[in-house]
Amino acid sequence: MRTPHVIAVMGVAGTGKTTIGHLLATRLGVPYAEGDDFHPPANIAKMSAGVPLEDADRWPWLDAIGAWAHGRAGRGGVVSCSALKRAYRDRLRATAPGLVFVHLAGDRALIEDRMGHRRGHFMPTALLDSQFATLQPLQPDEAGVVVDVSGTPEEITERAVRALAGLSDSRL
Repeated sequence: MRTPHVIAVMGVAGTGKTTIGHLLATRLGVPYAEGDDFHPPANIAKMSAGVPLEDADRWPWLDAIGAWAHGRAGRGGVVSCSALKRAYRDRLRATAPGLVFVHLAGDRALIEDRMGHRRGHFMPTALLDSQFATLQPLQPDEAGVVVDVSGTPEEITERAVRALAGLSDSRL
């Protein structure tokens, strides 16, 4: 039997990281951690005001997520985390070397529409352009898969499960 991996569900705001993260963790029988819960209050305040975070704001947040992922090594887990830049993913992997990424990707118009319909989230639609501008997709040398976000949450989760099952051990 394969040791469960720790998975970071990544992507721009509005791709469904929380929803898919929960569903994926349930399917895999591992705990889920909401990446937004690792943000300090100052980060939440900035984003709520429509101000994009700077790298200096992100380092402690990424370190906290990496520590959680490291603590789940060998036992599995799923955490949501935008992880938009390669440097952010490298920082996470520095603490949690076995981390595998599920990059939720999709059409900007679809994502903007979904963001416009959600309630109670601190991330405004106005920051979507900065998210796409910052995004550096997974590179071939990074352990992970890209999953399209069209369809229902259940369909997206099923695609993620299939894609993860198809990863060769050499890609992990």
